[in-house]
Amino acid sequence: MARNLILSGGLYHDFPATSAALAQALAEVGVESDVTEDIAGGLADAPEYQLITVNALRWRMRQERFAGQRARWRFELPAEARTALLDHLERGGGLLCMHAAPICFDDWQGWPRVLGACWDWQKSHHPPLGWATVRVHGGHPVVDGLRDFDLVDEVYSDLSVLPDVTPLASSQGQPLIWARPVRRGRVLYDALGHDTRSYDSPVHRTILQRAALWLLKRPVAFRE
Repeated sequence: MARNLILSGGLYHDFPATSAALAQALAEVGVESDVTEDIAGGLADAPEYQLITVNALRWRMRQERFAGQRARWRFELPAEARTALLDHLERGGGLLCMHAAPICFDDWQGWPRVLGACWDWQKSHHPPLGWATVRVHGGHPVVDGLRDFDLVDEVYSDLSVLPDVTPLASSQGQPLIWARPVRRGRVLYDALGHDTRSYDSPVHRTILQRAALWLLKRPVAFRE
């Protein structure tokens, strides 16, 4: 069974619940997950894992409206942890990044080049949490043969996305899911997953399960 390290925790989201829901979905395709809110400490054990997942909202919190939360949640990614992530990809490991990952690790200039995008506090936003229609574009084993679907979630909008990103799914004209090679490994970003209702969507669960298999370089079943 493949091992997955879920880096979890942060503001405004029930990360314990969504990390547990993600772990349950991936267990159905043979991926065993450990969850930690100690991001730097967890990454010290990165060589033990074939897959690493970022399901967190941890950043420097320089905006004044977050001043009262800094003592608990302000975070900078240490150099050793950055190296651990890059070494994981160099070994051919997979990196699954969920929802708020573009906001994370904003002290690391290389993070957007790994992920494929970053949150820009001058322009990025999302409409209120609610029903959204996700358009599936195809052309990749993670989404081939899947239908468009509706779910309750936030649609992250106007991220600063690298020009080489090709969306696998979108909503309201915004790219939501993409996959890309990085070093010898693979990265997949899924902007969905605000709360557990997102994981209740059968098509979204299938995408996540396929994503894990693709990131692990295992065969992906072409069925819903």
